[in-house]
Amino acid sequence: MENNIIKVKDLTKTYRVPVRADGLGASLKSLFRPTYSEVIAVQSISFEIIQGDMVGLIGPNGAGKTTTLKMLAGLLHPTSGQVSVAGHEPWKRQPDYLRRISMVMGNKSQMLWDIPPLDSFRVLAEIYSVPKKEFERNLDELVQLLEMKELLTKPVRNLSLGERMKCELTASLLHRPAVLFLDEPTLGLDVSMQLRLRRFLADYNRSSGTTVILTSHYMADVMALCPRVILIHHGRILHDGELGTLARQMMPFKILRITLAQESIAENGLPALPHGVEVMEMESNIISLRVPRDEAAVITAKLLETLNVVDLTVEDPSIEAVIDQVYKEGV
Repeated sequence: MENNIIKVKDLTKTYRVPVRADGLGASLKSLFRPTYSEVIAVQSISFEIIQGDMVGLIGPNGAGKTTTLKMLAGLLHPTSGQVSVAGHEPWKRQPDYLRRISMVMGNKSQMLWDIPPLDSFRVLAEIYSVPKKEFERNLDELVQLLEMKELLTKPVRNLSLGERMKCELTASLLHRPAVLFLDEPTLGLDVSMQLRLRRFLADYNRSSGTTVILTSHYMADVMALCPRVILIHHGRILHDGELGTLARQMMPFKILRITLAQESIAENGLPALPHGVEVMEMESNIISLRVPRDEAAVITAKLLETLNVVDLTVEDPSIEAVIDQVYKEGV
């Protein structure tokens, strides 16, 4: 039987936002008779996550990702709906629950600025009641995985952004949480550091069995780490499943890039193309064509017969292009 460590049913969060017109009169009126409008941040979303899974929570700015994450972590109380994380209602903030979760936010820090990370780690071990031997074992493992031994005794203010993120991850994992919430963990990091953190998160998830929910605007993070994605737009779930499935639904075509033997060719110089083929771009002797996904093999064979081809590649549309279309149009 599947072990669903996270269960979400009809989760909704509505904010009351004060509304005020311009001008002094409106300002005075709002002091005595304020008016409000309701903004729905999350609207009746439901999903379940199996223990040990790594799931991407994606969507445009303002879609409701961080609000959802904060409700699962117990930082926000929902307007309605039911949530169970590791057998607890998150917003009750019970000590047993807090020991089973951890949260890392790319734009927030839990490290004290003027002291070395090692001192903060020891304080956190006391807060979470981690026995000394277990703390030392966990710390040694994390330091080795993140290659950060030389960072332990430097004041946090002297660390780079990437080094601080290593420390944030270590601080969040010292007590071995069952569930890890990651909100933009690679925000602002250079490409090399992003790759290192992705590799660490994948290895840690595989070795520890920790359930991970990741939000990120970097699709490379999601593609590298998350077999399953939950796409939220305007507070609703638009897709729950593999990214590849979403791509096939939104863009049921492939892209053929053909290099011809001649040095250049004009569009009117092309022979008649098979039905359903669309010329996307032509530059010198390179042509980019959009062809129906189900007919890509047959059309490719026909083009090889009718054109003097020296190179041909068949590609799927980029995930970034798929997500951009979802953000603009929905599904």
